[in-house]
Amino acid sequence: MNRTIAFQGRPGAYSDLACRTALPDWRTLPCPTFEATIEAVREGAAERAMLPCENSLAGRVPDIHALLPESGLYVVGEHFQRVEHCLLAPRGATLATLRRAHSHAVALGQVRRLLRELNLAPVIEADTAGSAEQVAAWNNPEDAAIASSLAAEIFGLDILRRNVEDAAHNTTRFYLAARAPARHPPEAENLMTTFVFRVRNVPAALYKALGGFATNGVNMTKLESYMLDGHFTATQFLCDVEGHPEQPPLRRALEELEFFSRECRILGVYPAAPLRLEQMDRGD
Repeated sequence: MNRTIAFQGRPGAYSDLACRTALPDWRTLPCPTFEATIEAVREGAAERAMLPCENSLAGRVPDIHALLPESGLYVVGEHFQRVEHCLLAPRGATLATLRRAHSHAVALGQVRRLLRELNLAPVIEADTAGSAEQVAAWNNPEDAAIASSLAAEIFGLDILRRNVEDAAHNTTRFYLAARAPARHPPEAENLMTTFVFRVRNVPAALYKALGGFATNGVNMTKLESYMLDGHFTATQFLCDVEGHPEQPPLRRALEELEFFSRECRILGVYPAAPLRLEQMDRGD
């Protein structure tokens, strides 16, 4: 095993931080696109891919829903990464010298209070880590970046303020993907199963297909729909549920789902992340 995990973005991106947090002893491999990230695993340049699937503020990541089912990879884990935006500036800059804040459009939308308070003009860039790299290269005390503390460390910037995001619950969930599925015994606890399915084009097909999860007491934590190949009548669903496919309740629910579906494919069985278990214990 080469102990390398690929991610989309530049060094210092939040996906890079997620990789280093989830697998601190692994080397991270930056990739320009999600397609390149997946291909790095398929070709063996990396053993894992860190793929963002949803954010508590911005919602789902549509590219992953479309790419993952056809990637040939399997979901072998999940990771929740808290998004903690920092205000980064070149050495010697102060809050008083700043005039502009550079970052990704989504990140700028999550720090509106800070922009108003400091009267900073938002400047949209391609990504957060790239913004930090640019600000470091310019070395202008009037330009700051909204990015991670890791980006500050990599590009030699000062952190003028930490945790400047408007919402404290800003968190991104990631799938960890690999070439081979993870193997877990059916009796193992705290497992998640991710799968995709397409229902038959008949009235109430979705209602009937999902009924088995309710009657068998299976908790469904995620259900997302998206079109296939631009056809309004070809809808695929990506779903996360608690449990192992060979456990009787989930097995019965999947059997009922398959009866009303044109296709059903399991993309992975993996342990629930610690944050999920903490929220379950609190009843969130």
